[in-house]
Amino acid sequence: MSTPRRLARSLTGLAAAFVLGACGSAQPAPVLNAKTPIASSRVSPPGRRATPSSVPGRLVPVNCRKIHCVALTFDAGPGPDTARLLDILRAKGVHATFFLLGKNILTRPELARREASEGHELANHTWTHKRLTEASAEEIRQELVLLQERVKELTGRTPTLMRPPQGLTNPRVADVCRSLGLAQILWTVTAKDYRDHNPEVITSRVLQGAQRNGIILLHDVYPGTVPAVPAIIDGLRRRGLTPVTVSQLFAPHPPEPGRAYWNAPSA
Repeated sequence: MSTPRRLARSLTGLAAAFVLGACGSAQPAPVLNAKTPIASSRVSPPGRRATPSSVPGRLVPVNCRKIHCVALTFDAGPGPDTARLLDILRAKGVHATFFLLGKNILTRPELARREASEGHELANHTWTHKRLTEASAEEIRQELVLLQERVKELTGRTPTLMRPPQGLTNPRVADVCRSLGLAQILWTVTAKDYRDHNPEVITSRVLQGAQRNGIILLHDVYPGTVPAVPAIIDGLRRRGLTPVTVSQLFAPHPPEPGRAYWNAPSA
């Protein structure tokens, strides 16, 4: 048995006992080389509609330097409601970025494949949701590499983005990410859907905090989140914001490996 598979089997045991909690509970700490503060949001004039970021099955080119975009991201899945979420995104003509968790890829590999086949962006949220700031460099590497290899095996794609559990990072995490070609993507606004499961509350928090070049953190593993997504998408569009993937938000300049971002830079 190869070393990666031995590591996967060992960490799978840990993952089985792991209970996901408060994924976005910690506020992102300042990180070396972090991006500048977010730009002020600007709402389109009345009557102007945001441009959909995609059509079912494929991305539509979006120039977020010209239109007002915001990245829609989901952590820690695939979960029990991810299939329903994918149906909603398809119907709404939206693509999102999914920061996948190892234990949930093991139990729902078909959903990771579906995310990829429907044009969504797949990213790394570690194998066991370990706090990386409490891990050695080798442990950090294992957490990330196992997920990278599994996603590549399932979809043929190797992620270029990661999100540290609870937004906890430090220079050691940054160094490992840099060596693996992974940029650190944090967030501008979170609905705290790990704690509050009321869809109306989740929707309200996202829409209050969403602004141009921002990154929205949600989870497709908690019961109130997916029911809130249609209203979130509609609300963003009413405000002149186009929901896109992280890579669409940053194009044409992709995030730098190792660097931490809470938002995309202004044009």
